[in-house]
Amino acid sequence: MSNAPTRPPRLIVGLGNPGAEYAETRHNAGFWFCERLAATLGVRFAHESRFHGLVANARDAGMWLLMPQTFMNRSGQAIGALARFYRIEPAEILVVHDELDIPPGQLRLKFGGGLGGHNGLKDTSAHLYTNDYWRLRIGIGHPGDRNEVVNFVLKPARREEQQLIDEAIDKALAIWPQLVRGELNAAATRLNARPAQPKPPKPPKAPQPAAAPDTAATEPPKEEPQP
Repeated sequence: MSNAPTRPPRLIVGLGNPGAEYAETRHNAGFWFCERLAATLGVRFAHESRFHGLVANARDAGMWLLMPQTFMNRSGQAIGALARFYRIEPAEILVVHDELDIPPGQLRLKFGGGLGGHNGLKDTSAHLYTNDYWRLRIGIGHPGDRNEVVNFVLKPARREEQQLIDEAIDKALAIWPQLVRGELNAAATRLNARPAQPKPPKPPKAPQPAAAPDTAATEPPKEEPQP
């Protein structure tokens, strides 16, 4: 992380699948973030066929927002087209995506590294010719069985999970001013901190033995013989 670039991102990309049938599925967490960010910045998305996606220009922040409409495994087609047109370097791109290896409610902000088998990241790296771009990973949890992953990501989260995911997106939006200033390392330190584990309850105290009665106080005084 110490070698990560610190200039502000010029392109924010949310990964997901287009269409109403996918709108509420876990794989669309990147779209959810971008939609919330656009509402926060007061900008609207419009379809741009040359960029194969929905695009918003956040002029005040000096950046573009993109939601590819090419389906997840072809996300890089849209990202590469917009980045080349506006001469945006990979290190100036932040890709927001769902992450199986992080539980709901948690986030990770990182630069570069592996792709974790994520098809959207694989295609992004193929079109950018590098893994060296920023990623904001939104935890969605894991089904526990690798054979169930596809079915899992293409279904809506349970209500309690969705609440945690929404709260995580709130945390990411809260550090947005740091991202705009290029303080990505500081933002990563805040976002990547794992929540403190609750302390185990203290064991109940053992009952104390009852005190022996004070016989001197309870026994009646003995009568002394009279002279």
